[in-house]
Parts: sequence; C-alpha cells; structure tokens
Amino acid sequence: MLFAQNNYFRPMKIEIDKDAGFCFGVSHAIKMAEEYLKDHSYLYCLGDIVHNKSEVKRLSDLGLRIIDYSIFRQLKDETVLIRAHGEPVETYKIASQNNIDLIEGTCPIVTRLQKMIREEASENQPQVVIFGKKNHPEAIGLASRVSSNVQITQNTEELELDYCKPVYVYSQTTMDKELYEVFYLHIQERAEHECSNPHVRVQDSVCGKVANRAKQIRDFVGHHDVVIFVSGANSSNGNYLFQVARKVNPNTYFVSDVDQLNSDWLKQAESVGISGATSTPVWLMEKVKARISQMD
Repeated sequence: MLFAQNNYFRPMKIEIDKDAGFCFGVSHAIKMAEEYLKDHSYLYCLGDIVHNKSEVKRLSDLGLRIIDYSIFRQLKDETVLIRAHGEPVETYKIASQNNIDLIEGTCPIVTRLQKMIREEASENQPQVVIFGKKNHPEAIGLASRVSSNVQITQNTEELELDYCKPVYVYSQTTMDKELYEVFYLHIQERAEHECSNPHVRVQDSVCGKVANRAKQIRDFVGHHDVVIFVSGANSSNGNYLFQVARKVNPNTYFVSDVDQLNSDWLKQAESVGISGATSTPVWLMEKVKARISQMD
C-alpha cells in the first residue's frame, strides 16, 4: 500500500469491489418485493428485508412496511413477504390460521437446509447442533425443523452432548467457514476421545458466497491505499468482513452512508477501494464512489 509522496496532482483511482454487494438470496427477496409493489400500494415484510437502513428506506418509499411478530400475529387477510433468512414453522401456522398470504422470499439455499435438517432429524433422531447465532432468524428457523435435541451455539463450551450418541452438525449459512471448521472439529475430536464408535455427521452448509468473501476481500483491500467499507451497522456479515479487511489494510474505514465519509482519510491516497457486505446494495457503493470523486 503506497501513498503519493509528491505534492503534484495525480488522479485518484477509485474501484468498487466486484465481489461485494447482495448475495443471491437477498437479491431474490428484494426483487419479489419490487415486483409486488408495482401493482400494489403496500406490502408487509416480517423483519428488515436486509440489514441495511438505506436499502430498507428505499423500499419503504415504494410501499414496503416492516413489521415485527407482535403485529404479524394480529394481521388477517393480508399479504406478507418472508425475507431471505427464512422463518420458523410457527410463522407458517399463524399465517394459515389468519388467512395471510405469504410471499416466499426465503433463500433457496436456506430452504434446502431447512428440508435437510427436518428429514434427517426425523429419520435418525440424532442430537442436532446448529453453529449459529441464537437470536438470528435463520438459526431459529432451522432449529424449528427439529422437534427436540437441538442446540444453537457458536461456543463449544456451551455444548451439552452425549458424545457416544449420534450428533449431526449444521451451520447457519451466513457464518464464517473457518470458524465453523474449528467448531465441528472440536466435536469430532471430543467424540473420538470419549467413544470407541463415535458418530458425528457434519454438513458443509455455509453459503458459498459468504465462504469466499473473506478471501476475496483480503485480496481486494491489499491493492489499495485506502478502503471504504460500506455496510449497515447492524449487519453481522458487514462487521465481520470489515474486521477481516482492516487486518490486511489498517487504512480501512467503515461507513453506512456517504455523509460519514471524511476527506482526511483520503489525503495522499492514489488508490481507493470500496467494498461492502452481502447486505450492501451496489447503488450505495456507487453513491460513495461519486462522493469520493467530488473530494478528489
């Protein structure tokens, strides 16, 4: 990472990370919302459609109404979008009871994982461990496909398992693949230590888009003097990738919108990279690029 040492003018190179931006699941759900709102004045969405306030505002201006579970339970004869994270089984029961028409925006990768967990847990009745965040809607939805013996955790110290009985391990699709590997290897090693005939089955269920992002962003940020990382403050994927980027390039700055840009960050920089989370819209990164161009 080299900075200009001379005071004469050099045009600043500004590049948007081609691998940044919405994953397929988020793009799919947003497209469904946009298509519906072309012919209707409003559409309910259960929870934020994406962890990015700027994109949520854009869609809200089109008529998307974000609701929580307390409001959802009171709705009747309405249409509600299910976001890419998916929903627990209980949500579909409520919809059926209240004559709510659901637009299924669950990411196909999540849908396949839901089905897999339901079928395998029903057939073999193992102990099920989901590597994920306890309060994350996707993890909650995955766990709801299992009637019993299911745990959601990222911490091996929290595990309550009989290692001499079958253990099936899955990951929330948006988790870091390297951390997941450390997690399930601990379970396998513990089972091998405690049992003569261990049965630990691990499903590689991290989304390919998410799994590759850490490596991609390491490669990208190393080619720029300064990196502007664009993401919603409440995006777990965004916060994780920002830390990955900053370890490689300390001149990496986190913004959620153009108003947070600081011209002091760009002093003497010849090359600026713009990247983001899987929940960051491309239009927002382009907006950041345009503002940086005005600062040049």
